[in-house]
Amino acid sequence: MRDKANTIFFYIYMLDFQLVSDYGDYLILTKDNIEIHFFSFASLNPFENYGQVYIRVTDIENIYEELTLKNVSIHPNGALAKKPWGMQEFSLLDPDHNLLTFGELI
Repeated sequence: MRDKANTIFFYIYMLDFQLVSDYGDYLILTKDNIEIHFFSFASLNPFENYGQVYIRVTDIENIYEELTLKNVSIHPNGALAKKPWGMQEFSLLDPDHNLLTFGELI
């Protein structure tokens, strides 16, 4: 994360995560059975960031609808779709361009 306040805002207010721990330059956020850790990286160039997380969910269509109603930007190539590998997925980028892909077994 480049900016802790932006990360907290995005994950808590846009994605409904909860802050578990704030150690200054290290955060732990959770939602359901998901736990994501963030560390401070002020010099990160978001356009060179290759960080990514795959999050398995249930009720993906409802999650997708909730996020779009909150105006969370879905990745241009990441609209909700059934994939040939047996998953239904969508993707988005957080403020630091970490790719979050949500998937549900079809």
